[in-house]
Amino acid sequence: MYLTGTGKGDITAFVKGVGMLGYGIHYNTMEEVATSLSARAFVFQDPQTGRKICFVNCEICFITVAIKKGVLKTLERKFPEFNYDEDNLMITAQHTHSGPGGYSYYGLYNLSIPGFVMEVYRKIVDGIVEAIANAEKNMKPSELSLASGIFENDKEVAFNRSVDGYNLNPEVNPKITFETRHLGLDREMTLLKITGEDGKERGSINWFGVHTTSLPNTNHKLCFDNKGYASEYLEKYYADKGQSDYLGVFAQGTCGDVTPRFVYHPVYPFQRGQWEGKYVDDFESTKYNGKLQFDKAKEIAESKNQTPVTGAIDYELLYVNFTDVTADPKFANGNTNAQTDKAALGIAFFAGTVIDGPGMHPALVAVLKVLIKGVKHFEKFRANFSGEQYKKIIERKYRVHGKKNILIESNTQRIMGTKLIDKLVAPAWADPAIATFKFFYKKAGNSKKPWTPKILPLQLFIMGDIALAGLPFEITTIGGKRLRASLEETLAARGVKKVILCPYANGYSGYITTYEEYQGQIYEGGHTVFGEWSLAALQTKFEVLAKEMLKPKEERKFSHDAIPPDFTEEELNHFPFYKRAWYIRQELIRARRMERRAVTNE
Repeated sequence: MYLTGTGKGDITAFVKGVGMLGYGIHYNTMEEVATSLSARAFVFQDPQTGRKICFVNCEICFITVAIKKGVLKTLERKFPEFNYDEDNLMITAQHTHSGPGGYSYYGLYNLSIPGFVMEVYRKIVDGIVEAIANAEKNMKPSELSLASGIFENDKEVAFNRSVDGYNLNPEVNPKITFETRHLGLDREMTLLKITGEDGKERGSINWFGVHTTSLPNTNHKLCFDNKGYASEYLEKYYADKGQSDYLGVFAQGTCGDVTPRFVYHPVYPFQRGQWEGKYVDDFESTKYNGKLQFDKAKEIAESKNQTPVTGAIDYELLYVNFTDVTADPKFANGNTNAQTDKAALGIAFFAGTVIDGPGMHPALVAVLKVLIKGVKHFEKFRANFSGEQYKKIIERKYRVHGKKNILIESNTQRIMGTKLIDKLVAPAWADPAIATFKFFYKKAGNSKKPWTPKILPLQLFIMGDIALAGLPFEITTIGGKRLRASLEETLAARGVKKVILCPYANGYSGYITTYEEYQGQIYEGGHTVFGEWSLAALQTKFEVLAKEMLKPKEERKFSHDAIPPDFTEEELNHFPFYKRAWYIRQELIRARRMERRAVTNE
């Protein structure tokens, strides 16, 4: 029996004209609100030791270091008696691509917004604090149980979107085809159920991996997407049974290469993506997918095959400098020189995904590939006539990033090898992203702060024989399978039987693919920013964290690589939200149309 609390907070951070976060497309702006957005908090406390943990899930794209820092500072100021710190608070996101942007310290994630939006940041932080405070107010004795269920193969809930990359993994046997891509994912949903002393269910958290991208990049309505509808359906189901305070979280799993879209519809523009869900109406497709997830969660929650969760609560967090990790050879095919390096994004990332939404035009991608290869040859040639330090930097960069065609080096603030962004040969008119990047560089991009984070948190929550592993990445199906297996092997020594991966937790810095998937340099590999051995590095550092948790609390010794830097308000205001010229023109066009309609109606 644990003491548990559940709480909800409003994070509907709507600011008209601000870009949404997820697709990285300049025209994907907020103009209306289709659904409210919520943060849901679950507090679990061991009555014997007093130790407690708090798990929060938010209906936004991902969590940033800025958000967690803001939440902890606000909690310390308003509710110091709650005793939350970095270690015992895990904040995750369900990854909707139709939520607000502009809440990251790091410039790259604010480019399509464009800029940092204090109003959005403050609303999300305050809503999460509200959810935690509400959970703390209704702590009650409760029992926890764990169960799982498999989506039947005919349920159109999820499909692998990177079949070629998935098939590069040696453990995938037999290989899947495009027709059997619904089998190229983890079709299991795992559900943690909270039941009160009176036998009434108080809430649940389930984990299942499918991208929250049922709505396309042409959508302009704030929406919690498929997982949000699933939560709404589950909470309404229990409310109709008289349990109006029931909370249902539909958290993410290994969704890195998994899409909800499966119907080809070539009439759509290229950049929207020519794939959709069950119906032509995108909102109907979104609800359909949410209903499938709701049905499975309801089935699992009502199943009699529940495993009680009992035992002590434990938690730890480790900050890792992911730009300088040497992987354990056992995770790197025996390679003793498997390292990471400073973050770099490949052209495959900017090209986008064929199914969920392409990015740059293929013609521009082709031109940039040629230029990128030229930069690579030039840097390698130059290194032969340069000092030893420069030679080592260039050798390591191209060795670590392997087949990636590097467009942006976000930790060292370079594009195509140069720091002189405003002098780039790529003209601003070629793509709105180029124009925004040049403006960003003039305002803030030439400061000493990196454009994406390099210091990131790994976290473990343990309750009896289950563990929640919080990671600040989105991870592919097979990548997640390997990480889960290595963690379960290590934590078995303290009785853990089940590890649940919790992506988008406490921060964010792109994808984690397997080494084999990375070689294909599809979208996910292009966004695996720390190089081809990123998964091995992640497994290595999680093993360090897990092994320390095999020791008694007082004997543990954690050595954080570093702590994420703070950004001052002045630094954030260097690149505040602004309306771009094309958006202002659109506003004027809309205003004139409304005037003409008004005159016609008179």
